[in-house]
Order: sequence, then structure tokens, then C-alpha cells
Amino acid sequence: MIGRLNHVAIAVPDLTAAAEQYRNALGASVGAPQDEPDHGVTVVFIELPNTKIELLYPLGEDSPINGFLEKNPSGGIHHICYEVDDIISARDHLLATGARVLGSGEPRIGAHGKPVLFLHPKDFNGCLVELEQV
Repeated sequence: MIGRLNHVAIAVPDLTAAAEQYRNALGASVGAPQDEPDHGVTVVFIELPNTKIELLYPLGEDSPINGFLEKNPSGGIHHICYEVDDIISARDHLLATGARVLGSGEPRIGAHGKPVLFLHPKDFNGCLVELEQV
């Protein structure tokens, strides 16, 4: 059901410093910051030959990243994102197997302009999983 790894998301306490580190120290192709108000984050995508890294920074007081950074002040891996062909079919299959879909269970539009869902980390070995329809 899942396809390729779309990205690994890393919550960071300083978005500018993290983007510069990837650009200068690692020589990566770094995108411009983009605000995602529906998700409460500002993101920067690092383009790699085989996947992407998504740097996450809180956007507003209600950002879910605030709590993550309080527990992990240096930042850390927040979630991984897998591609799926049909997000509704994937959701229905996961629900039938007992997995929990976060939020309302209805896909929302993610940072790439495509439908996404998040799966409860307790159902996936402590890892928050994002599914993105391609």
C-alpha cells in the first residue's frame, strides 16, 4: 500500500540556522520557508536525490511543534511521510486493521498541495506517520 518515502520531518528550534546548516555544511538544495497555517508550521524543504527533508518550525502559539520542542529543545525527528496512490483507500484499510487516524480522519491539504493524513504514533512503534497521496 505504501510507496516511496516522501520525506523525513525534523522539528527545529531555529529554522534559519537549520536551513543554513543544510545549505552550507552539507551542500544541499534548500527551498524557501513557507507558512502552513492549517498545520501550524513553517516549513523548509531540503531536496535530496532520493527524498526530502522537511524542517518544521512552529507557526503561532497553538502549533503542535511547540510541545514537541518543549520536550526536545534541540529539535529532532518529528515524523516520516510515505506516499500512497489513494489516500481514502489507505485510510479505510488502516482503520479496518485497527490503526488510528489523527484528527477528523478526513485528509487535509499538506505542504505539497496534496491530501495528507497522520497516523497515531502508538500504532506505529512510536513514530508519527504521515501519508501523502501522489
